[in-house]
Amino acid sequence: MRDETRVGVRELLRLLLGITLPVLVIDQLSKLYIVSHFSLHEDLVLIPNWLDITYTLNPGAAFSLFAAMPAWFRSSMLLSLAAGAIVVLLVLLIRDPRANLTSVALALILAGAIGNLIDRIWRGPVVDFILMHYYSHDYPVFNVADSAISVGVVLILLASLKSSAPASSG
Repeated sequence: MRDETRVGVRELLRLLLGITLPVLVIDQLSKLYIVSHFSLHEDLVLIPNWLDITYTLNPGAAFSLFAAMPAWFRSSMLLSLAAGAIVVLLVLLIRDPRANLTSVALALILAGAIGNLIDRIWRGPVVDFILMHYYSHDYPVFNVADSAISVGVVLILLASLKSSAPASSG
């Protein structure tokens, strides 16, 4: 094995074991805890008028997208999209495994995609439980995997802004 290849494999493993796997484990353990300790739709106020734990099941995609579609269509479409996204993310990480803002973002998105795919395969709907709200103004209920995907997308946007910023002549 060439030294470059060895370094690439080591960097890829560092990303997968240092970011993807821990986020995936936290996601799955948190969902397991919620399912085993809460009744469906049970609510626990953590910060009044701001943050609750609310056990819900989401048969759709992000923000309950596609939830009204026929179950057979929704399931096969979401499973296919998730599997395709995981393959693309792995290919992107393998092609350039150097630790940078973009690869960290891809590793986070990968963890989120795998976490929600595990739910779809194991349970059908995805377990969501984090409810952020301001009094009666709610944000859709989400989970750790959704958070990882969102943070990953923000990091990709930041990386693209950073790379497109003109170099300063100092």
